[in-house]
Amino acid sequence: MEIRLFSGSAHPDLARRVAEALGVPLGKALVDRFPDGEVRVRLLESVRGEDVYLIQPTCPPVNDHLMELLLLADAARRSSAGRINAVIPYFGYARQDKQTEGREPISARLVAGLLERVGVERVIAIDLHAPQIQGFFDIPVDHLSAVRLFARYLREKGYVENAVVVSPDAGRAEEARRLAERLGLPLAMLAKRRLGPRETSVTYVIGDVEGKRPILVDDIVSTGGTIRRGVEALLQAGALPEVVVMATHAVLVGGAKENLAHPAVREVVFTDTIPLKDGGYTVLSTAELLAQAIRHVHTNQSVSALI
Repeated sequence: MEIRLFSGSAHPDLARRVAEALGVPLGKALVDRFPDGEVRVRLLESVRGEDVYLIQPTCPPVNDHLMELLLLADAARRSSAGRINAVIPYFGYARQDKQTEGREPISARLVAGLLERVGVERVIAIDLHAPQIQGFFDIPVDHLSAVRLFARYLREKGYVENAVVVSPDAGRAEEARRLAERLGLPLAMLAKRRLGPRETSVTYVIGDVEGKRPILVDDIVSTGGTIRRGVEALLQAGALPEVVVMATHAVLVGGAKENLAHPAVREVVFTDTIPLKDGGYTVLSTAELLAQAIRHVHTNQSVSALI
């Protein structure tokens, strides 16, 4: 089987960079809308018996991009593709991974079922909001991490000296720990209390941050409210006003731009799992990481070596 890459409309630039890193052409596909807004897709090349990779982060507008991915997978299945792999750098609906109140759906589980139903046989994702989402699938899920990209950048910029890695909450503590270990830095954590589906408060800082440069690392920045409150809590605990904010997925809605413009934030670093429209941020490419994962999957090598 040959590698065949296709992209929806969510992030064609990233798909092109992945294709370049692999040294293969990006397949031609029609991704359009009918006059009433329904999604229309069509693969314009034969994929019979081929190893197909559909590159599509389900970023805003999430519903449109998810539907494109489902229809692309269905088109590949009906075109007798040998194997269908969904490369989802940003996995939407991941924050709805459990019932926090009664009568709520578990949306992440529903999306997993939809992907399997249309013939996806493997998923490649980066920094799932909740690692247990892997268990929602009955197919292999390769869960990649941006920790290596972050560690390399921090070393290159000289941010490691007199620094401390800070997790925004207990849910991201494991990823923060891995980054701290790679850099040989201490680890701290913010104690966060959720006030509602859209608001949190930071109650205190766990760990010693006094006189240190905080490296605040998260998976998603949505409104940036948690980041702003976290920065203020770190300053109150005696941290230096030189906070480096690092997050994998730049959702950036609402007042995110204003919240990230806190005077104590020295630099904000994202990856390119979601296309960024606003400037002023440092963006690290995930193309090589995704290309390596695709190459390893295609040749039946271990993907865990890339994590």
